Amino acid sequence: MKKINIGLLGYKFMGKAHSNAYSKLGMFFDLDAELVKKAVFGRDEQWVAAAAKKFGWETYETNWQKFVSRPDLDIIDITAPSNFHKEAAIAAAENNKHVFCEKPLALNTKDARDILAVAKKHNIKHQVGFNYRFAPAIQLAKKIIEDGKIGQIYHFRGNYLQDFIVDPTFPLVWRLDKSVAGSGSHGDLGAHVIDLARYLVGDFKRVMGIQKTFIKERPIVEKMTGLSGSAAETAEYGTVTVDDATIFISEFENGALGSFEATRFAPGHKNDLSFEINGSKGSLRFDLLRINELEYFSRDDEPALQGFRNIQVTQDMHPYAANWWPAGHVIGYEHTFVHEFYEFFNAIINNTPTSPDFYDGMKCCQVLEAVEASVENGGFVNVAEI
Repeated sequence: MKKINIGLLGYKFMGKAHSNAYSKLGMFFDLDAELVKKAVFGRDEQWVAAAAKKFGWETYETNWQKFVSRPDLDIIDITAPSNFHKEAAIAAAENNKHVFCEKPLALNTKDARDILAVAKKHNIKHQVGFNYRFAPAIQLAKKIIEDGKIGQIYHFRGNYLQDFIVDPTFPLVWRLDKSVAGSGSHGDLGAHVIDLARYLVGDFKRVMGIQKTFIKERPIVEKMTGLSGSAAETAEYGTVTVDDATIFISEFENGALGSFEATRFAPGHKNDLSFEINGSKGSLRFDLLRINELEYFSRDDEPALQGFRNIQVTQDMHPYAANWWPAGHVIGYEHTFVHEFYEFFNAIINNTPTSPDFYDGMKCCQVLEAVEASVENGGFVNVAEI
């Protein structure tokens, strides 16, 4: 059986999620290859050595150029902060490695186009980490839409709400630095909703948005700890350079209308992604906190019996469900990563297209940037002009 050696670039939150997915993939899904967690990269030798041992990687590197050029690596999986995506992805592709990159693909559309161009030139497989596409409920929603069951789509309304930085003493972590993250809630949270909208409804035509930074200064980080960090009591304060919240409206190429909200200032909401789609024949609703459910309304039902039905997507006929547990034995957030890597590695093994690929990542960056351009000029911006 062919071996595929994986190199993981980054070992924090997403690195842990990806490592876990690699460990589960071979146990629950059949692949015509053996996946090997060969090497992990990190700048801090003490931390990356500990991560390699804990997450089951054979070796580690602290020099990223050496890492992406290692002849024993077939895949480079990029989970580092956004400002490193372009340099790492291009170098990996130029070394003829297949590349998986977390979202957003790049800090801006130009960089995303550059990454895509190099990936195409070297004919490598490339995929971007929009893991929510691979929730069974989202896959079922896609099929319902493609089968015409909700008819012509009129509306998409989506939200991604968190509250982890409401406290004004929360430190100035890298996610609040535009030079590293590219944007705040917009690119971190909103990117997921934008991708789901493109996946389920279609391409964006024009957008108009508003953004707000509620807490403009925060304590400078003393030490990073996962998603958050710590700051000394006497820490100096630095400037927050990203949005805390972004709201925008859109028109899709097919005429549907959209509304989007992404915020880290919604107390009580820890990680709440939800959307509703309305069409001429019915509607769909999804809530990440109820990841095993999809709500479906059909105008074709007998009028006296009409109402949203709750579909439990845990039976064998539902996407990916047969690989896990008996019906009703639910799955969760971590499993979406297993599903996306199952598709990625199948594309490599069978030489088939990946999805979502770097083109999809670029299109998401295009919408993100169009919204920010709209915030600057106060009106609608045509996405195609970005």
